[in-house]
Amino acid sequence: MDARAPSAKKRRSVAAESQGPERLSAPAPAATEASGPDSTAEPEESPTQEPPPAAGEDGVDRISGLPDAVLGDIVSLLPTKEAARTQTLASRWRHVWRAAPLNLDHGDLNLGDGALAAAVSRILAAHPGPGRRFCIPPHLLHDRPTAVDAWLRSSALDNLQELDFWEDRPYWRQRREFPPSPPPASTFRFSATLRVATFRKCHLLDSSVEALHFPQLKQLALEYVEISEGSLHTMISCCPALECLLLKSFGFCRIQISSNSLRSIGVGIMVDGKKPRLREVVIVDAPCLERLLYLQERMKINVSIISAPKLETLGCFSDRCYQSKLVFGTTAIEGLDVVNFAMVVHSVKILAVNSCHINLDMVIGLMKCFPCLEKLYIKVILYIRGLEPVAS
Repeated sequence: MDARAPSAKKRRSVAAESQGPERLSAPAPAATEASGPDSTAEPEESPTQEPPPAAGEDGVDRISGLPDAVLGDIVSLLPTKEAARTQTLASRWRHVWRAAPLNLDHGDLNLGDGALAAAVSRILAAHPGPGRRFCIPPHLLHDRPTAVDAWLRSSALDNLQELDFWEDRPYWRQRREFPPSPPPASTFRFSATLRVATFRKCHLLDSSVEALHFPQLKQLALEYVEISEGSLHTMISCCPALECLLLKSFGFCRIQISSNSLRSIGVGIMVDGKKPRLREVVIVDAPCLERLLYLQERMKINVSIISAPKLETLGCFSDRCYQSKLVFGTTAIEGLDVVNFAMVVHSVKILAVNSCHINLDMVIGLMKCFPCLEKLYIKVILYIRGLEPVAS
């Protein structure tokens, strides 16, 4: 090589300057051609062209070049329809959906019961597994128990991580009423691998729960579930990794919680005729608990917190029901009134309350009880004669 010859970088710079601003603002393909080692040479004479300045500007499909494992993770996070359609993108994608963990969610299919059942059966037959998420509406437990049992036994759902018997609320209201039905025994074959479980409009029998163990379960939601007090305690105690518990069910009056892993608890009341409903929550020992949430505005419920040293978020509790009580050790709050102020709670930093007659003394009392508050949210209900209550 001639030592006096200018470098490739210098030749590109000179070529760009000689072409002026009009050339620099040319369309992307021309700019790409001018970025070679020698702007005066033909493109085919440049065996080592530099890559484009930004990924995708040359039209190259970079996603398809990712490893199969990465593509599989991407596909398993897509909605059910879109995940299956990736098979039509290119031959490179044809096998990815079948190799990726299956995500089957009835909400993504938007089908009636008959068509939904047929679609679920076809998808499970076409996919070899394993399963990531399986979500079906709970009324199928009542209407098609045999089909649900067969689906849950499918090898396509082996090693399932998320199981949801769930239906969106607006769609739920259009459904006819049906009694809570027990899920089939095949539901619990995933107990060793489940990380998320949501049960709605189910009846969890004592015989089904007593021998369960969920070593990896982190999120558990029970909504409109009939379960006895003993089975509920058993179910919580058999989840050593549980971090989030949502409880809005019936069949029990009291729940007592001791957990080294729980970080968030949401409680609500569900009434079903004369069956027992939740009246008391006792948090005996929850060293990691950070959030305690009331899921309804009016709840006749007593909550006692004996030990929760990391509890930071509390609410939303209300003065619209004076039969409810919140007790921290020896400090008691009825409605929103501090009736027994024997100790302060330093851990709480976020507090949400709901009031129909807020006053300054009430706010001062709460701030004395929780002296380290950083955020206080107050929802005020205004009653105007002749009109519905208005929240502000």
